Amino acid sequence: MINRRECLALGLGSALAAASRPVWAASPNEKIRLGFIGVGGQGSGLLQRFSSHDDVEVRWLCDADSDRAAAAGQKHPAAEQTQDLRRVIESDDVDAVVIATCNHWHCMAAVMAIQAGKDVYVEKPLSHTVWEGRQVVEAARKHKRMVQLGTQQRSDPMQRELRRFLHDEAALGPLVAVEACRYGIREPIGKRSEPLTPPKTVDYNMWLGPAQDVPIYRDAFHYDWHWVWNTGNGEVGNWGVHIIDDVLNVALHDDCPLPQSVQGGGGRLVWDDAGETSNVHFARFETDKIPVLFGLSNLPATPGGRRSLKRAGVETGYVVYCEGGRYDGWRGGGVAYDNEGKEVRRFRGTGGEQEHPRNFLDAVRSRQRDSLNAEVAIGDTSTNWCHLANLAVRLGQAGHGDVLETDEAGWRGLLGDMTTHLGAYGIGLNDSRICASESLPVAANECRITGPHAAAADALMHREYRAGFEWPAAG
Repeated sequence: MINRRECLALGLGSALAAASRPVWAASPNEKIRLGFIGVGGQGSGLLQRFSSHDDVEVRWLCDADSDRAAAAGQKHPAAEQTQDLRRVIESDDVDAVVIATCNHWHCMAAVMAIQAGKDVYVEKPLSHTVWEGRQVVEAARKHKRMVQLGTQQRSDPMQRELRRFLHDEAALGPLVAVEACRYGIREPIGKRSEPLTPPKTVDYNMWLGPAQDVPIYRDAFHYDWHWVWNTGNGEVGNWGVHIIDDVLNVALHDDCPLPQSVQGGGGRLVWDDAGETSNVHFARFETDKIPVLFGLSNLPATPGGRRSLKRAGVETGYVVYCEGGRYDGWRGGGVAYDNEGKEVRRFRGTGGEQEHPRNFLDAVRSRQRDSLNAEVAIGDTSTNWCHLANLAVRLGQAGHGDVLETDEAGWRGLLGDMTTHLGAYGIGLNDSRICASESLPVAANECRITGPHAAAADALMHREYRAGFEWPAAG
């Protein structure tokens, strides 16, 4: 990050000092002043949802792409616009920030804002690396800030109803296993022979921030940063956080902060593009309760087809297997079945998109951390499960699919479907394009791989920060 001299030059010295000021405590009639950092696709949606509340005032619109900030400013002409997120963070007229940048900026921006005395709503995944997420949690505790992750389904009342149904009522009997599913078709991102030149409207230095300045060979500048490790975490870190969070909340009752081990396989298959992250991925987590499985594919179920793969009745969601039946869940709804396939109960929800910002705003007023539905420590846990799934593939060996075999029925079923799915593309689990790992032990109460792969895993749990954007000093 920037040093103390640079802080003062940018006007950040006063903002960093603001961490010692009293917590925000406006009267109920006063508006909460928000600064939005990142107003592209997801950020523009958050801007619309937050600004729909009468007790909110939009003060700042920030995006490294000036066209995006200008577009957002058409509906909020009174808000200041900037390409430099540090101006928002140092501003005295901002009570809280909403961060919807690329993944590699999430944690650094959050910690800077927390140190400057701001509350924070940050999009998922919380972190780009395991180490960063831990720093945000520690900063939130030290400075007593309200920090919420954007896993909005946590605020859907249906989730509490599901927890009662599965646990308090045990309507389907004891839980046996749960499987998270993300089967959604995407397209390759292209593979240029010459590096892509960022749009002229983008302040590329600020867009990169802590990420490394490496050539970009994909076709599109925006969004497809998800699929390279320098700036994104792949589909596991994109959709996976939402689904794993549902599993932890609804099926595991938030009573399993980390798995005991993780095993996985996958790769970037079929496409010859500039992407680095897996477009097919499968993982198995061992816990002290029930097995947790994860399946993902961005390919059509069959070559040239228009349908995604499915597990049970789910494409993107989760399946809770119980002794007396199963529950198929997705965002905003789901159906419970008995063992004969008869519908037991149907659930309908809202998705939480409106309720989640309201939950954050109410916590900003009340200063009650426990009232947050997706408080940062919960968000860190959900994100870390996804980091572990990615690590299982990145630490795996090519053509090593035999290590995936177990006697566990659910895992065999998932691998069987993956075998059929990939077989349609002429790919087997022992193919050299697939990396697979044996079961990797996870340290108790820590998101850290132990055993022979510990050193290699640790290297992937931290990143090197670009000069001028080193990690903020503790403050």
